[in-house]
Amino acid sequence: MPLTELRQYTAHTAQTATPGQLVVMLYDGFLRFCAQGRAAFEAGDVGGPGNRVTRAKEIVTEGRDTLDMTQGKMPPTLASLYEYVGEKLTAGRLQKDMAEIDEAVRVMTDLRAAWVQIAGTQRPATDRRGPVVGVNLAG
Repeated sequence: MPLTELRQYTAHTAQTATPGQLVVMLYDGFLRFCAQGRAAFEAGDVGGPGNRVTRAKEIVTEGRDTLDMTQGKMPPTLASLYEYVGEKLTAGRLQKDMAEIDEAVRVMTDLRAAWVQIAGTQRPATDRRGPVVGVNLAG
């Protein structure tokens, strides 16, 4: 599939996804960037790991910044987890320590599994239409 078609497909998918599906897509992007960072690290690429880990951290920051703290106990808990993950990514990037990044991946993998279950439950249809603004998921 040509890159232009892939980007169009990704944009369409993001625009038609439910909020829960968008969260799962963000987690998928996070995991993809961390895997790319690991591969670059293992290949001895000097700039690649840091660039990819920075992209993963941008996703975590986006997730934290979009939490609605008025919705009970869960948003503050997620904010704390996102903060922890961000710290692990920063430490891993600066120290070139994949164990730190692996810990961030472990936490986000567990959270992603929970969001997959949440996104899979039926939600009432909404009238919301239009583009979704946020992190570039195309990579």
